[in-house]
Amino acid sequence: MEREGKEHHLMSEWVKVEAGEIGDGEITAVPVGERMVAIANVGGNLHAFDDVCTHQHCSLAEGDLDGLVIECPCHGSQFDITSGEVVNGPATEPIDVFEAREEDGQLLVALE
Repeated sequence: MEREGKEHHLMSEWVKVEAGEIGDGEITAVPVGERMVAIANVGGNLHAFDDVCTHQHCSLAEGDLDGLVIECPCHGSQFDITSGEVVNGPATEPIDVFEAREEDGQLLVALE
């Protein structure tokens, strides 16, 4: 009965991704494991989030980035790329966000 005590901790798995150079204000989508992850550079800080809009499954990397808000190109849903929360609908479900870091010239994304 090991499952009773909720002491199991999820470990982040850092995955190396091939994204190339992402300039300030730019977004790219890359495969990470079995999902597509969008990586945005905002003021030199990297932000990683699910590339698929929760409304109609469009690519968010093809949308418009305004500061820390990404707008879906299909129906205009807006998401905060730091929390994943919906800023403006029609989407009602948040997107997943992930840690991202650059290490020794490699881009790493943490999936849980």
